[in-house]
Amino acid sequence: QVQLVESGGGLVQPGGSLRLSCVASGSIFSINNMGWYRQAPGKQRELVAGITSGGSTTSGGSTYYADSVKGRFTISRDNAKNTAFLQMNSLKPEDTAVYYCNAQIRPGRDATYHAYWGQGTQVTVSS
Repeated sequence: QVQLVESGGGLVQPGGSLRLSCVASGSIFSINNMGWYRQAPGKQRELVAGITSGGSTTSGGSTYYADSVKGRFTISRDNAKNTAFLQMNSLKPEDTAVYYCNAQIRPGRDATYHAYWGQGTQVTVSS
């Protein structure tokens, strides 16, 4: 059984910062791409940032950012701890959403990669 657990959400004023964490646990052979998505009320879920595994590195490889968060958000990962992070700076009210962690995980040596989702963590940016 594979689980993704997010933490770090909360209420913050405009211009503030938050750091989200996502820990993968359970039967894990390897993790490929990891990413953060968000879904605001009445809107579709969108990809905010993604990071590749980086191969043998411990800190991941290439990154991707949605245009709306470039220069403000930073995604990173610690492969040794099966953890991904999203550092969010200069937060705006339009960043308010439920943030979900997604990871492509191979649960066993003979298994294929599957997409797993966390339960989501609420981020509210408001004065």
